[in-house]
Amino acid sequence: MFRLKKLSNGVTIVSEKLPFVRSIALGIWVRNGSRHERIHESGISHFIEHMLFKGTKNRTSKQIADEMDRIGGQLNAYTTKEYTCYYFRALDNHIDQALDILVDMFLNSNFEDKEIEKEKGVVIEEINMYEDSPEELVHDLMQKAVWEDNPLGEPILGTEDTIATFNYKSLKSYYNKRYRPENTVIAVAGNFDYDEMMDKIEQKFSNWDFNEKDDYEYTYPQYKAQMITKTKDIEQIHLCLSFPGLPSDSEDVYTLITLNTILGGGMSSRLFQKIREDRGLAYSVYSYPTNYSDTGLFTIYAGMNPSQTSEVLDLIIKEIHSLKINKIPFDDLTKTKEQLKSNYIMGLESTNSRMSSIGRSQLMLNKVRTPDEIIEKVDAVTEERIALLIDQLFDFSKISASIVGKLDTINLKEIKALCQIS
Repeated sequence: MFRLKKLSNGVTIVSEKLPFVRSIALGIWVRNGSRHERIHESGISHFIEHMLFKGTKNRTSKQIADEMDRIGGQLNAYTTKEYTCYYFRALDNHIDQALDILVDMFLNSNFEDKEIEKEKGVVIEEINMYEDSPEELVHDLMQKAVWEDNPLGEPILGTEDTIATFNYKSLKSYYNKRYRPENTVIAVAGNFDYDEMMDKIEQKFSNWDFNEKDDYEYTYPQYKAQMITKTKDIEQIHLCLSFPGLPSDSEDVYTLITLNTILGGGMSSRLFQKIREDRGLAYSVYSYPTNYSDTGLFTIYAGMNPSQTSEVLDLIIKEIHSLKINKIPFDDLTKTKEQLKSNYIMGLESTNSRMSSIGRSQLMLNKVRTPDEIIEKVDAVTEERIALLIDQLFDFSKISASIVGKLDTINLKEIKALCQIS
């Protein structure tokens, strides 16, 4: 059972008690990510996430790590385009210590100049590592292409040029503007006494107040259909195809999840079976939806030998057309819905998964669905609804493509013709 509480300063707490486990997962979710940055700030949200592990008024970075290790806990964080999450998982008898460490990091970090300079090198190495991973880079290129001139298209990690400008003043100012009570959800799942847990959290956060005025200016991302390429001296060609998708609050999100599972969401999917298993043309081929608060993408990825690029692309496009013409049989739909429900229920056995589910949902949708409600949403997917979504989604006048590899080894004109890109 989920319970919701709001502190007087605007911090929202969402919790789920699980008396049959011995652990607790707690996350602090902030509605701030790379899409909230100006161009000259690109990467600052991710950089701040790193800096919160680098020492506070009360602990050095080594003490933070040592204290969490001493109680056998796990401490981590990550940044996305729309939010940042800081979280721990620990045994229920260590909740006081784990909570104190996490809140100390979150509210009392030093942002020391010497640590900032050291971390610049770390993040630049992270960027270089990403540049050396073409199977990752091709997805970032796609975002850059379709959300051109919008922060949503900028890389989460930022660039070497923007990172070089970060200092105490810029980091602290951005933190004070975006890390605000009304932007924050605290999610907790596991074995705890509700009243005691609420008291602990309220004591830690009740005095957290507004700092600087938030000057974020929202701009709606306009999807732009185009092809983008990048030359890399590698053996494979990495290719993404994308279509405009759905926002995270769409009524058809679970229809989209079902469609994705059938098309390219796993080893039994049509793309995997046809391209890898039947033809042996690619080691990796899959599809996935990306849902943001106001827009989305549906992307298909394949990595293959350059000589097989056109054949793989042709098979992908033929499979899409087959979906549009033949639709999805009832038996395939029934099997996929059972698969999705089973995966979801089994995933709930982890306190961290439950915490993540309720935290993200409360932060981004301002509501939390119960497991029964989510199962009902999956059950409500029908042949008719999925057929309508297929026709809506796969509009070839809006197809985009990103390609990474040795471009002189493939026929770009043929690829554009297959995709109907002018």
